[in-house]
Amino acid sequence: MVGSQSPPAAAAPSTETAERVSQRDWELLARALSPRSTLYRPGDSGYPPLALPFNHRYAGIRPAGIVACGAAGDVRTSVRWARSVGLPAVPRSGLGHNYAGYSATTGLLLNMARLNGIDSTPLPGARSRTRTYGRMRVVHDAGTVTVGAGVTNGDLHPMLEDRGMFVPTGRCPTVGVAGLVLGGGIGFSDKMFGLTCDRLVSTTVVLADGSVVKASEDAHPDLFWGCRGGAGNNFGVNTSFTFQYEQFQGDVGVYELRWSLDSALPVMAAAQRIAVNTLDDKRFHLRVGMGTHGLTRDEIRANAGVNAIGQFYGHLDELRDILAPLLAIGTAEERARNKASVREVTPGEASVLLSATTPVQQFGAKSAVLTARRLLTDEQVAAAAEQLLEWPGSDNEDGAGFAMFALGGEINQVPPDATAFVHRNGVFILAAETSWADYDPPSVATANLDWLREFYFAIFGDKPPPQSYQNFPDPTLKDWRRAYYGANYDRLVRVNQKYDPTNFFSYPQAIGT
Repeated sequence: MVGSQSPPAAAAPSTETAERVSQRDWELLARALSPRSTLYRPGDSGYPPLALPFNHRYAGIRPAGIVACGAAGDVRTSVRWARSVGLPAVPRSGLGHNYAGYSATTGLLLNMARLNGIDSTPLPGARSRTRTYGRMRVVHDAGTVTVGAGVTNGDLHPMLEDRGMFVPTGRCPTVGVAGLVLGGGIGFSDKMFGLTCDRLVSTTVVLADGSVVKASEDAHPDLFWGCRGGAGNNFGVNTSFTFQYEQFQGDVGVYELRWSLDSALPVMAAAQRIAVNTLDDKRFHLRVGMGTHGLTRDEIRANAGVNAIGQFYGHLDELRDILAPLLAIGTAEERARNKASVREVTPGEASVLLSATTPVQQFGAKSAVLTARRLLTDEQVAAAAEQLLEWPGSDNEDGAGFAMFALGGEINQVPPDATAFVHRNGVFILAAETSWADYDPPSVATANLDWLREFYFAIFGDKPPPQSYQNFPDPTLKDWRRAYYGANYDRLVRVNQKYDPTNFFSYPQAIGT
């Protein structure tokens, strides 16, 4: 049972609109769909699992109907139908991870999971480039792979790895590739190969009027620009994406470092120095953070710790040299364990090792983009560590804390206006998160959200960094337009006015609202 939802942060459309849709209208939609798609209404056996978003915080937002889209043409049919009866149509590409609940609706939910095809096309060898990084041989720009909008990271990784192919995607296997790429797409290979959106070659989009366009640098380039970082559920419904892939052979270096919270200050200071020193070294990837979990104050204190994980495209001795300041921190037991964690594995093993889901059950987040001028000071780290121990607790083992994902390399080589993803001068994206269990009482949900706000304030005070990551949406963020999109926002509005002039695809933080 999902019993402790906080008040929905995602403004849901009025249920009165859905109630005005007649039974005959629903029957017309069902008949118009191809055999590959299915309409589910409340009361149907297939409705509950599709209605429930991965983020159970928004489980109370129930769609009037769900189309499980098995054909791109049925997305078009559904959008046209929804517009004709006055219902919003909201796509859900993965399981509904959105931190702010923007893939939940009381209108028509378009579940894209059945659009899960994956097709690859090799390019002529003359158009590719071969490079060697340690024991890894990479053929850059080896070909293209087209994926349906229902494909998740967990679907794509094994298929590509079996063929020695690679596209930089995220670390959470249940996140949809569509939502990932539309908001940018960070992961453990983005410094080497760019963001997920940087590898996008084209995308097929169903617009609000039901027309279908294929956007690329050559066709509808303004829409293509907006789809690379403008966030999901803007402009239209993307039904497929074509990416440029790499081909690889060999091993990569990985590391998993852990310390007690007592080492927070030296670890965060060393990790930030390493990130700055390796900002242009696309071979090195880092995620560092602190967190805890537990029910009681003693459990929360005992479980609190600091960690750093990542991978390296190069020789192990080079990786150990880079990590030396971190490997020297901690107790003798911690140092020995951390040193042993530095090793070589296959790319497939690395993706499994480094994968992790977003928090489960119910969760929220706040983010910030840290530049070289706004890295965390010792005082900020100490304040964060102190506030971490004040986490109210929950049975949800994902707990709370923050993670910092290193930027640089190929990411920062792209001009901030070349795509809609504006965050091209950062050193880290910081995500502060909290989570709680479905069966926690409402007071626990409230306490967690209050704690998240206080945790973020403890770090940044009343002057947080001006930029935030649009794929970690925060419904309480006031100036979200500039935080997510910076100087690119006005151009995004013009794209939206052209392709969705009536704002049919809308939510509280949609482009143009």
